[in-house]
Amino acid sequence: MTARRYITTTIPYVNARPHLGFALELVQADTLARHHRQRGEQVRLLSGTDDNSLKNVLAAETAGVDVQSFVDRNADAFAALRGPLALSFDDFIRTSSDPRHRVGVERLWRQCEASGDLYRKEYEGLYCVGCEQFYTPDELVEGRCGEHGTEPQLVAEENWFFRLSRYADRLHRLISNGDLRIEPAARRNEVLALIERGLHDFSVSRSHSRARGWGIPVPDDPSQVVYVWWDALGNYVTSLGYGTGDSTYDQWWETSERRVHLVGKGVVRFHAVYWPAMLLSAGLPLPTDILVHDYLTVDGRKISKSAGTTIDPAALAATYGTDALRWWLLRDVPRVGDADFTPDRLTTRADADFAGGLGNLVHRIVTMVHRFRGGIVPASAPADPGEPALVDVCRKAPGLVDAALADFDFRRAIHAVWEIVEEANRSIDATRPWELAREERRGNGEAAKQLDVVLVTLVTACRVLADELRPFIPDAATRITGQLTPAEGLLPAAQPLFPRLHEDAQPA
Repeated sequence: MTARRYITTTIPYVNARPHLGFALELVQADTLARHHRQRGEQVRLLSGTDDNSLKNVLAAETAGVDVQSFVDRNADAFAALRGPLALSFDDFIRTSSDPRHRVGVERLWRQCEASGDLYRKEYEGLYCVGCEQFYTPDELVEGRCGEHGTEPQLVAEENWFFRLSRYADRLHRLISNGDLRIEPAARRNEVLALIERGLHDFSVSRSHSRARGWGIPVPDDPSQVVYVWWDALGNYVTSLGYGTGDSTYDQWWETSERRVHLVGKGVVRFHAVYWPAMLLSAGLPLPTDILVHDYLTVDGRKISKSAGTTIDPAALAATYGTDALRWWLLRDVPRVGDADFTPDRLTTRADADFAGGLGNLVHRIVTMVHRFRGGIVPASAPADPGEPALVDVCRKAPGLVDAALADFDFRRAIHAVWEIVEEANRSIDATRPWELAREERRGNGEAAKQLDVVLVTLVTACRVLADELRPFIPDAATRITGQLTPAEGLLPAAQPLFPRLHEDAQPA
């Protein structure tokens, strides 16, 4: 039976238009989804928007428009990233308007209530609107939220609470033994340390008045609305029809081999502690993998809608191209540690790797096939493997990519693919096809055979290269494949595959 893998992004607040920081997560998730589809797995990729937030309400009030119109406009901008980022998500959920969502949230609430894990009490605490989270004084940095740098509000009201403390031991055990896998290891250790310090029950509702009436009402208690994080976390199952009897839920959650959440480091607590505890309470399977990325920054400051440090990913793609943007996000952003973005870093990377590296290699090879063989790729010569080092690199690349992406390491995966580019260039320098062609013209039959082997080996290597690059830069991979696919027996004439992005550079 073909393996099934369910991959999700977080769903961002829509208090503003999307920024580059979230584009990183979208591109990472899309790359994983494309890779596993290419390896023959069934994959479902989900994204969406978190509409039922007080942040969204306050932003709409500031803009002077009604909340639904405000969230609709911004949510549409997130959904529209499919084109500029070349995304392949299979589903996109909006928590304020998707009919699947409310019924699923209500079902999840009632399941936890039936387990005896919901109770109501009066509470006073320090609340960060930016995080939509209560903090204890010792969790603040000089009295401010460490994520947003703002002083939290003192809030006192009666809310519903979830018995998180009941699940501390089970969560610790599941994470420690790898049943709930958190990568990288540093993030797993952070979660384990958080649990070891003690878990406290947390508020899972807000008063109807403080929420401005926006959100999903608590079942049987219209004076309260469901806390935005409870609401939002539920999207991973409500989008599958949980609570409606839809068989999609059974297929992709109950019986899927891997249930994979991609999240930013700022929301690990919610996904690795709160969400699994909610699922345990409701008697539902847990995610199998929580893959955590760090932040993108500008001048060392986190890219954030709340902080006002935003960069429009759609505008970047329009200016520099989808391939260049995806490539920088996957090639230069480390597995651990924040990455500082500048347009110059993006263009420098693209010009070096695309125009100067990949594009130049394909152009050289296609040009040689036309120059020395009239555009006809020689028949393969299995008795002679060509350049052994190049053949070996091509043979090993898929397994190395598999291993790297299993570790959530995009840079290492790309390095494995890029070895083909580097070895192909070394092969050209070592075999010197132009000299073999000169010897062939002098009547050297052995040189002619060697040239055939060299050319077919190089073309084959570039086809492998295109296949392995497809999950990372699908548009570019398609162009490379087209350049290496004969039409009526002939390769298309060599064309520049990538423009140079610096103004003083020429296409290559």
